[in-house]
Amino acid sequence: MLSEKNKADLRRAGKAARRKLTHEVRGEASENICAAAIQSTSFENAKLIACYLATDNEVNCRRLIERAWHMKKRIFLPIVQKHSKLKFVEFFKNSRTRTNTYGIEEPVGENEIDPRELDLVFTPLVAFDSQGNRVGMGGGYYDRTFSFLNKHQHNSGPMLVGLAFDCQYVEQIGASAWDIRLFRVITESDTAA
Repeated sequence: MLSEKNKADLRRAGKAARRKLTHEVRGEASENICAAAIQSTSFENAKLIACYLATDNEVNCRRLIERAWHMKKRIFLPIVQKHSKLKFVEFFKNSRTRTNTYGIEEPVGENEIDPRELDLVFTPLVAFDSQGNRVGMGGGYYDRTFSFLNKHQHNSGPMLVGLAFDCQYVEQIGASAWDIRLFRVITESDTAA
């Protein structure tokens, strides 16, 4: 569990906590996280799912992606855009990828989806709390892309679910007005959602 209070400190501590996990521990934890995500009602009901390709010791969600394909669900991956937003492009088994300026693998493709149309979005994160607050890499990409969720008082739009290791948990994150809360965070301690 992390204890620092400001987001920059949390970001440094969360990344360090992930790095301390051995490759084997990270791999096993990622498998458990994917298994819990796959068993969730939100995954079962979703047809259009956004995910990501892991970088910088993030939860590897490749198993989740492959299971979604097996279940005939469509997978979309983020592409970093100007003005700190993301666009989501469909990802297929034979899709090519390219590495962006941040070292993140992105799909090469044209089949884009409006983020409002997604059913479920699995997000990477650096730190999280029990209130659904997250600290990302600091660019605000997910917050800007899904800012429309702050304007709705009801449950419309995609469900955002974070994927993280237990060691990234913090008691409280001081959320800003523009931060988009997660519906929940799945860690290796979860058995089903």
